[in-house]
Amino acid sequence: MKSALRAYGALFVLALPAAATAQTTVDSVIVTGRANSEDPAVVAEARQRLSETPGAVSVIASESFEDRFALALDDMLRDAPGVFAQKKWGGDTRLSIRGSGIGNANHNRGLLIAQDGLPLNEADGYGDSQIADPLLTRHLEVYRGGNALRFGGATLGGAINMVTPTGKTATFDNRLRLDGGAFGMLRQHVAVARTMGPWDGFVAATNQTGQGPRSQSQQNIQFGSLNIGRELGEGEIRFTFSGAHIKQEINGALTAAQFAADPRQTPAGNLANDYGRDLRAVRGVISIQQPLGESVSLSAGTYAIWKELDHPIFQVIDQESRNYGLFARLDWDGEVGGRRADAYAGAWGRSGDLDSQLFANIAGARGALRSISYQNAQAIDVFAEGRLFLNERLALVAGGVYGRAERDYQSLAVPGVAATFDLDERRTFEWFAPRLGLLWEAPDGVQVFANVTRSAEPPNFGSLSPSGIGFAPVEAQEAVTFEVGTRGRRGGLTWDLTVYHAELENEMLQFSVSPDRPATTFNAEETYHRGLEAAVDWRFAMAWRLRQTYTWSDFRFRDDVQYGDNRFPVAPEHFYRAELRYEAPAGWFVAPSVEWSPEGAWVDFRNTLKSPSYAVANLNIGWTAPNGISLFLDLRNLTDEAYVSNVQPVILAGPTTAAYWPGDRRSVFAGLVLDF
Repeated sequence: MKSALRAYGALFVLALPAAATAQTTVDSVIVTGRANSEDPAVVAEARQRLSETPGAVSVIASESFEDRFALALDDMLRDAPGVFAQKKWGGDTRLSIRGSGIGNANHNRGLLIAQDGLPLNEADGYGDSQIADPLLTRHLEVYRGGNALRFGGATLGGAINMVTPTGKTATFDNRLRLDGGAFGMLRQHVAVARTMGPWDGFVAATNQTGQGPRSQSQQNIQFGSLNIGRELGEGEIRFTFSGAHIKQEINGALTAAQFAADPRQTPAGNLANDYGRDLRAVRGVISIQQPLGESVSLSAGTYAIWKELDHPIFQVIDQESRNYGLFARLDWDGEVGGRRADAYAGAWGRSGDLDSQLFANIAGARGALRSISYQNAQAIDVFAEGRLFLNERLALVAGGVYGRAERDYQSLAVPGVAATFDLDERRTFEWFAPRLGLLWEAPDGVQVFANVTRSAEPPNFGSLSPSGIGFAPVEAQEAVTFEVGTRGRRGGLTWDLTVYHAELENEMLQFSVSPDRPATTFNAEETYHRGLEAAVDWRFAMAWRLRQTYTWSDFRFRDDVQYGDNRFPVAPEHFYRAELRYEAPAGWFVAPSVEWSPEGAWVDFRNTLKSPSYAVANLNIGWTAPNGISLFLDLRNLTDEAYVSNVQPVILAGPTTAAYWPGDRRSVFAGLVLDF
């Protein structure tokens, strides 16, 4: 209760500027901001569309991070309430919403990552956020919890949809960008956007290199994208082709003693075995948006993704995967019984296969073959949701998703390796996740919403088979989430506030077996996740803007035989960010900001060790000239704070537990952008 009071007290502090604002503005509903430089037409349309959701959603325009040195999702999602996105190493970001997959050993689980409405996730649910380039993102849509239903998502966390620029939505015809700075970082970017009658096109490429803040941190990354569209009457058809080549070294987590002695050091094992992750990926998409009359429209697409991974860690992982999918959704707008109503219904089917070989690691090179396996996943989600307006202001919302997922695993015996054998296993999971909600809108556009949503998540191959040999007895995770919130604007104040409580069964939790080994997954019997997600954006005195986000996260066991009511590791209970920005009429701006974790995060499930609390101060300065030239300086960690940005969860922390991922020390980056 004391923690809850602190959380609500922090919200009261966030809302103090409201007392200074008496004006009420009547306008269309928005989600995270009023019309401004971060609210161009394509972003405003997304905000309006998401405001029809009876739950927690956010829209983040590229204008909010393009004048900073944004390298990955943690930089892009900095101002999204309720999203835990913290870097471990390079572009690897621990990403979670409402505790979804919070302890995953690598990348993402329990959260749908999509691009232009079509999934980037593999067919078994595994998500790799590293293949997304911030410079190739027009805006992001964040659907927290059960609010991702329109994508067919039924997981606890929800979805993040990254919308890429087109020839129509790009803010330039030609762009050249050069930025870089500390740790030998250098990035070059070129983009061209055109519209020609019914056709439009966008093509861009990024090259990024750097030495990194610690030894064994070198990176060499390339991204490319081609987006071609053609109008079909009132609709359009679009082809997108993108690729990524990512070559990164892995520096590794530190023990508490190593962090205290020198947070810039790298474990000897990572150096000796040349830990790294080399990935090549290609993605192709064909999508269509087409009205089918006055009240019905179709959104559909098909996609294919190919990946090749060379991953030296405690062993060398050699994998090649192919994933395919089809997505279709019908949107309807009309009346039911004389009352205004709208609805959508659709399906998402996907299939993927992965060929995996594991080798002994000999100084980063492949040694003897250790295992061979073939992983195949198929899944389908069929979903629908409708809104019926009970009166002019109040809408009843109901929907649900039916899902089915198959996991097919085959391993082969390797001559001379005793732990390998011929094996063929199959698991099938089915679920139905209903949803019920209310959405009320005041005459001035302020909204209040509430919903209850069931979620389900079958285990992916990383959870079922962390060793690459056979299935572990892991069951699907289920939850029921209750959510209530409000969003809107009064004068210069914009707010977005949500409180939620989720009751979980069979929650999939992970912990490190040893510092350099994959995590093992187990099902907890009963757990709960509850929290508060708040964003307050206050524009005052014409040129000033105070943007704040606060997240309270309380994730716990419930009367567990081993862990009692202990908190989960990784996510800090309180997390706060704020930026005060002054924009001068002459085109320049200055924006100091702070990131504060007042209590740190638990490292182990036994709750014996916490990472240190920290506060990191930053400063962003920039200038935009009338001729299309923009300059910026991004100064980070001004006080050179030694802090832990992320932890790797374990059962019981000890002196040799390598669980601390150090945050970057003081650094300066600069950028030059030329639009013409």
